[in-house]
Amino acid sequence: MGSYDMSDESPERRFRTLFISDVHLGARGSQADLLLDFLRYHDADTIYLVGDIVDGWALKSGWYWPQSHNDLVQKLLRKARKGAKVIYIPGNHDEFLRNYYGTHFGGIDVVENTVHTGADGKRYLVIHGDIFDLVVQNARWLAHLGDKAYDFAIQVNRLVNFFRRAFGVPYWSLSQWAKLRVKNAVNYIGAFEQALAAEARRHEADGVICGHIHYAVIRDENGIRYMNCGDWVESCTALAEHDDGHFEIITWADQLRKAAPVVPVAARAA
Repeated sequence: MGSYDMSDESPERRFRTLFISDVHLGARGSQADLLLDFLRYHDADTIYLVGDIVDGWALKSGWYWPQSHNDLVQKLLRKARKGAKVIYIPGNHDEFLRNYYGTHFGGIDVVENTVHTGADGKRYLVIHGDIFDLVVQNARWLAHLGDKAYDFAIQVNRLVNFFRRAFGVPYWSLSQWAKLRVKNAVNYIGAFEQALAAEARRHEADGVICGHIHYAVIRDENGIRYMNCGDWVESCTALAEHDDGHFEIITWADQLRKAAPVVPVAARAA
């Protein structure tokens, strides 16, 4: 998956379905401005918001809500008003919305999980995925601690990349490096994918679409198609379904990253 260059495409790309997760509005690491930019040039008949769109954990520790975060919310509401079906599946960071399953906010439906039927007739369980994270479920204090550590890593990573850009060196992700090289992290991702694939099988679905671990990927897991949307903190990825039913991951890179390929980033699991 390479970075997406706007100059190579028409002003707007329309898909059958878009899946977006882990935007973390209210957190300083959220790249809401890039998602807003992405949504100006991409549209879909149906948009799934696959959890952690708003970061209630971050907002509890200190209010942070710049104009770009408000603009993004307004953009999503406008898409709903213009006819897009928008479905919001809360995650653990926006778990306060789990009290509102079955309700509608400005044309946006809030549900616990759902099954998406693709253009080719295949069925996909759509779920955030945190309920399969034992750390989040059984040791919330550790999840919150890990969340703070991740925020610190993001700040360090941005400082490192400020100097890398100054010397013309491509973007580098500390969290991606750790996830792909630390044995326990690799094992965690594998176990998470297997658990989600098993849940899809339990729902008699052909696949699963999720978020939570900030690692965008499309792969087959024991006969089940596993797809993760990624995030809008580092990797800035969205999952898109075309009219013929095939899926792709789009990486929306800023101007500073367009010179080099951007790969999906493994980041926080909490």
